[in-house]
Amino acid sequence: MDLEAADDAVIHYHFRFADGRSWSQQVALRPAEREVSVEQPPAWTKLEFHQCKHCPLRPEQSPHCPFALALIGPVELLAQSPSYEQVEVEVQWRGREIRKRTSLQRALGSLLGALGATSGCPHTRMLKAMAWFHQPFSGSDETLYRVFGTYLLGQYLRQQRGMTADWSMSELREVYRKLRQVNLGMTERLRAAAVEDSGPNGMILLDLLAADTLYFLDQYDGELDRFFAAYFE
Repeated sequence: MDLEAADDAVIHYHFRFADGRSWSQQVALRPAEREVSVEQPPAWTKLEFHQCKHCPLRPEQSPHCPFALALIGPVELLAQSPSYEQVEVEVQWRGREIRKRTSLQRALGSLLGALGATSGCPHTRMLKAMAWFHQPFSGSDETLYRVFGTYLLGQYLRQQRGMTADWSMSELREVYRKLRQVNLGMTERLRAAAVEDSGPNGMILLDLLAADTLYFLDQYDGELDRFFAAYFE
């Protein structure tokens, strides 16, 4: 792939397993560029199958869970692989490559985060802006920085358009409370679909990051202060 000419609307994930298997998944940020879904999606993708309790969608309008549909490929290929299996992961994105050897659980957590944000789920739509600046394998402090920065920039852009702005980030707390419920709901779906635990553990990893963000929002103790020393002078 010519990285210089790479489309910034498509994230490419490449997995390489020790037994020689390889697998690729694209995450398309524009709906028109997403892959066409299978003609007959599996039963676990139906909206009412372990549907999140706070889901606003209705079967007559959306027969299948959009987040679940985005996970068909990963579940079909990776369901037989345990979460502790080591994989080589290469992410091609915005003209650069990021390579990492890590557990399947960690790799899945990064991929599923991008898939969820772009899936069309009503409760993950606020993460779409972060997906445009996706950071594979980010730690908790990096995630917190991106969450806060993205949200506050969004509020600034709202204010520029004459709309109300949530500078206290009170609405962000509600976004992440709902996101935790989505992660738990998707974990239940994947437990029912996967033979091994790689899928559910990937979702549990996402839930831990969502829980961290909620904790920092509710009880911020200066975890990011060291990066902003110049602002306090």
